[in-house]
Amino acid sequence: MNRLHRWYCQSKRWRQRLDTEILPWSLKGVDLSGEVLELGPGPGLTTDWLRHHCGHITCLELDPNLARSLRQRVANAGITVETGDATAMPFRDRMFSVVLSFTMLHHIPSSTLQDRLFGEAYRVLKPGGVFAGSDSVWSMWMQMFHIADTMVTIDPGLLPGRLEAVGFKDVVIETSGGRFRFTTRRPASLPSGSDSPGEAPKCAVGLADVE
Repeated sequence: MNRLHRWYCQSKRWRQRLDTEILPWSLKGVDLSGEVLELGPGPGLTTDWLRHHCGHITCLELDPNLARSLRQRVANAGITVETGDATAMPFRDRMFSVVLSFTMLHHIPSSTLQDRLFGEAYRVLKPGGVFAGSDSVWSMWMQMFHIADTMVTIDPGLLPGRLEAVGFKDVVIETSGGRFRFTTRRPASLPSGSDSPGEAPKCAVGLADVE
């Protein structure tokens, strides 16, 4: 992130928008009572909200400094913070009931790696588990805000096909006010006689391999 972006993502104004608008809207109808994985929490403003609405939370953060800071801050809250790459998650298969992603997908530096993340989300979800979150759509303001920063926005109209390509079902997309929210589900069981649709192909590349 550039300095302006990093400052805003830790600001009181952004926290208020998350708490009162973005997170309640993004998670409408999502059951958070099971094992929850949050991808890319950054400074943890989203985590602060989630801790009051979830059972157990595990956070996966690529930036070691942000991960260390968040780990120290929530040490007594029963939240697990891991340092790692969301395109190559350090978790076993079928571990979580819910995987969440808030305003971080556009920081994944290519559509190929975004698809890799979707495959990893599918892999670590239990059958019947939910992948949900929100992100911003492209705008001139977004482009200016991300000067000298990574920004690969997702077309909400193409997202269902990308999620279904790794095995997700029941994709719901809603757009509002320059952003979109999504929910989708790993099937509770596979069709009779099928193998394992949706498991992403093994790939050595991850965010850590991309400059």
